[in-house]
Amino acid sequence: MENALHNHIENIVVSKEAFFRLQQEKEKQSAEIDQLKADNLYLRHELEKLKRMIFGSKSERFVGMQDPSQLALGFELASQPRPEPSVETVSYERKKPVEKPVVVHSRQPLPAHLPRKEEVIEPLEDISGARKIGEEITEVLEYTPGQLYVRRIVRPKYVLLREEKSIIIGDLPSLPISRGNAGASLIAHIIISKFVDHLPFYRQTQIFNRLGTHIAESSMNDWFAGGCELMKPLYQKLVALMVKNSYLMADETPIPVLDKDKPGTTHRGYHWVYYSPIEKLVCFDYRKGRGREGPQEFLKDFRGTLQTDGYSAYGSFEREGEIRLLSCMAHARRKFDESRNNDLPRANYVLSKMQELYAIERECRDMGLGFEARKLERQKKSLTILEELETWLKSNLQEVLPKSAIGQAITYTLGLWWRLKRYVEDGRYEIDNNLIENSIRPVALGRKNYLFAGSHEAAQRAAMIYSFLGSCKLNEVNPTEWLNDVLTRLPDHKANRLDELLPHKWKNLQNNYS
Repeated sequence: MENALHNHIENIVVSKEAFFRLQQEKEKQSAEIDQLKADNLYLRHELEKLKRMIFGSKSERFVGMQDPSQLALGFELASQPRPEPSVETVSYERKKPVEKPVVVHSRQPLPAHLPRKEEVIEPLEDISGARKIGEEITEVLEYTPGQLYVRRIVRPKYVLLREEKSIIIGDLPSLPISRGNAGASLIAHIIISKFVDHLPFYRQTQIFNRLGTHIAESSMNDWFAGGCELMKPLYQKLVALMVKNSYLMADETPIPVLDKDKPGTTHRGYHWVYYSPIEKLVCFDYRKGRGREGPQEFLKDFRGTLQTDGYSAYGSFEREGEIRLLSCMAHARRKFDESRNNDLPRANYVLSKMQELYAIERECRDMGLGFEARKLERQKKSLTILEELETWLKSNLQEVLPKSAIGQAITYTLGLWWRLKRYVEDGRYEIDNNLIENSIRPVALGRKNYLFAGSHEAAQRAAMIYSFLGSCKLNEVNPTEWLNDVLTRLPDHKANRLDELLPHKWKNLQNNYS
């Protein structure tokens, strides 16, 4: 009897242990299933992003509901069935509008500053004894392909009769490239053709060949390098001026670079871009990598507010206490736009709130408000929206899967929230970084045309040119006229007055000389 009872107890103990093992196994499998579901959501989101990047529209335009406040009442409204719409017939009379006669617009006159080549056509009939009573003039716009010409500088040499063996000759004007045979206008043309019109040097060589002049691609590279060497002090002046600003935007974009240490492949370098919204200047700085060393070196003398995306390399600046970080609302908004397929109600709520914030910014621009007035308007209207949005983000963080698209969007936004809402503290600050992203677009276009930089030195020279041409665009300066004039002036320009040649001050210099 005792043995039977002992065996029975042992069986019960074994059964309990087996039960607990099964329970633990079930919990483990349940956790694995939850993890697989989360991974599946994450991978589906990444696939959707990739498809959108390759095939989809790049627009992030969001059309909110006519009554955005409905979303704040609760998401249960979205799950209720919609009532079937009733059908009714409506008939009415209206007056047919009077059709306006078709107005034939007169042709716009051709620009008066263009040179005219006059061509006189006399009648075929005999006009002897006739009296001229007028003339009909027809102007047709024609085109002559660009032409090269040779600037022939002749300097007569004289010997002074009163002094034996004394020869005098006029000084040779300073040229952009010492002892070179390329003038400022030609160097300016090949630089503008490459970095504004995105024509690689080999295509420009083909164009010159069609004009009857062969210019080797290697010569163009040498001229480009010589022009950049001449402008290097001006670029250094631009860098020094940038870091004196109290408010900058920063971003980075990749550029493939040929590297002699990696034959057959390209090195992934980066253009770090810094933009001053107040001065309207942009500066590109090439670095071999995306590490924090690049911005740390460039901004070592900068003291102020730096607006960036959420890239972690910028995080160390805030801890150093000399730079205040400001984040970009557009990057946060993009996260929620990408998560609409994952959780439409939540994504739409955040997008609607951000749409209200941007509407306030647009209203400030339309009214032409100054910095102080814009700050007051934000304090009055934007702060309330930001507080509502922050409360919503915190309450919904625990209700979504961390790896889901909406979970990542909420986590990203909350992680930067204290930087995102700082823009309301100063009217000079912008709500997002879109202004600097506009400056980066020429680099993306260039990548599609000339594919890569030939070396790290060439990538840095490209950064210099993008800086100057981007600043010209921001200040509405004709880049061809600016570059031609600057390359002509630089050889003899005083070093302590280099800032006069930067695009934002160059207009004033031109007015003084005219």
